[in-house]
Amino acid sequence: MELDSGSRARPWLKHYPPEIPSHLEYPEINLAAWVQQSARRHPDRAATLYFGARLSYARLFEQVRRLAGGLRALGVRPGDRVAIILPNLPQTVIAYYAVLWLGGVVVMTNPLYTPRELRHQLADAEARVVVAFDQILPRVLEVASEVGLRHVVVTSAADYLPPPLRLLYPLKQAAQRRHQRRPHPAQHPVAPSRPPGLQVHAFTRLVRSQPLDGPHPVDAREDLALLQYTGGTTGTSKGVMLTHFNLAANCTQIQAWLYKLEGRPTTVLAALPFFHVYGLTTVLNFSVMTGSTMILTPRFSAAEVVRLIERHRPRLFPGVPTMYVAITQLPDIARRDLSSVEACISGAAPLPVAVQESFERLTGGRLVEGYGLTEASPVTHANPIWGARRTGSIGLPWPDTDARIVDPATGEPLPPGSVGELAVRGPQVMKGYWQRPEETAAVLRDGWLLTGDLAQMDDDGYFRIVDRKKDLIIAGGFNIYPREVEEVLYEHPAVREAAVVGVTDPYRGETVKAYVVLKEGHAVTAAELEAFCRERLAAYKVPRLFDFRDELPKTLVGKVLRRALREEAPPVQEAAASGREPPATAGGRPA
Repeated sequence: MELDSGSRARPWLKHYPPEIPSHLEYPEINLAAWVQQSARRHPDRAATLYFGARLSYARLFEQVRRLAGGLRALGVRPGDRVAIILPNLPQTVIAYYAVLWLGGVVVMTNPLYTPRELRHQLADAEARVVVAFDQILPRVLEVASEVGLRHVVVTSAADYLPPPLRLLYPLKQAAQRRHQRRPHPAQHPVAPSRPPGLQVHAFTRLVRSQPLDGPHPVDAREDLALLQYTGGTTGTSKGVMLTHFNLAANCTQIQAWLYKLEGRPTTVLAALPFFHVYGLTTVLNFSVMTGSTMILTPRFSAAEVVRLIERHRPRLFPGVPTMYVAITQLPDIARRDLSSVEACISGAAPLPVAVQESFERLTGGRLVEGYGLTEASPVTHANPIWGARRTGSIGLPWPDTDARIVDPATGEPLPPGSVGELAVRGPQVMKGYWQRPEETAAVLRDGWLLTGDLAQMDDDGYFRIVDRKKDLIIAGGFNIYPREVEEVLYEHPAVREAAVVGVTDPYRGETVKAYVVLKEGHAVTAAELEAFCRERLAAYKVPRLFDFRDELPKTLVGKVLRRALREEAPPVQEAAASGREPPATAGGRPA
């Protein structure tokens, strides 16, 4: 891939370790072929480890083909969208590759979503088949008729547990319900009835179907593998169209960046949720491509992760800063053995230097900051893991990835040292937004993706994120769009105006704060507004702080000045010392 004739050379290449080439060859295959390849090369190697249950690559290959056969019997055809609403379970791996095996398009969906959030995503993707966690089945049933669902395949966290734990699981769930002070905000006291015409199937029965030969041939550069929903640069939730080639390219780039991990079996800690493209690419796809073993954890717990590291000795641990913060703050962490961890790439939020240094002292490995976005599959930059890194920097563009700083108004390239909008292009950049040609054209120009982030490149080609062009809030690694939270607040009968911003939090990165103006003659407390939001939003999106005002700062044309609110908001001081866990990734509430 050559730069435009008027563009600068790639100054970052001279800082690549000699083991990393500037250009790579990328496979043009159906991603599901990786399951077949790893099963042939390493049939007895564990693909997943899950609370003592071991799923070999040979068994994974069989289960993928059988579930693909079952889905085909339900009417799934190439190009059909199938939503997967699961935490990190063996079934997630099986379902993901089974859909791809058929030539279908996966719609990864957060299990924490409320009916309101599910309704939008499933309707927009036009998904007619869903593979869902049993704990969220009431939510799925509630929206099924509205979004046109025809089949729901249901699975439990117990389905792939070893026999002793499988028997104990119902007792544990019952005990948790008895001791829970209040139900999860997304749970319903009475399960909705099954809508007419909707069929519900057990995952465990469907994987006993006749195995389907394949995988279905695809045009890797054109055919979609994934619709991953994001707010993009506007805050409106839209499906990012990622092809088989996009995802394969990003995994190949990861493999080149992690060159020291080659040559012997690799175990990867799967703490990042697979329903987020960061975990999907850096853990799930990368592991299956390389025949690595994934240590699955459905919900992040620092203490549990440390136990898993000591037991299974992973070499690779991709994560977000809050994960590393939580681990370093465990009271007995100095006595624990984390020495197996050789490499960690931190993304989704800025990585504090103190956290980086502390975690590296504990492990003896390398923790570096990277950068990406859903529209790029997602990784575009990272500091060299075994090479020259720069504190406060997102590092260097990856092989075959061009990056430049452009004037936000004109789009013209700016010289090194200038602050402007970061633009990237490469084989991992999306095809576009699902059914949104105008919004695609706004961010994809001549192959360049406008990221919406303000950044700076130095003379050596290291990049630094300066600020966000968009008002995105990143809390605990999750993207939160103020407009969506504001719309929920406006639904409350007492609220006249609302503005939502991110407040600096040394633990979560940012915490959601809502500024509220009440209607005359109305009254509502912060606790009541929080409870109202919890019924309509995933827990990590709910404002933690409320500030009631007589008026909000605005421009002359009446637009709320979020920047003014951010500047006046003091940082949250107590979060880092609280010892609380990051937000739940599935099946639970945040601490």
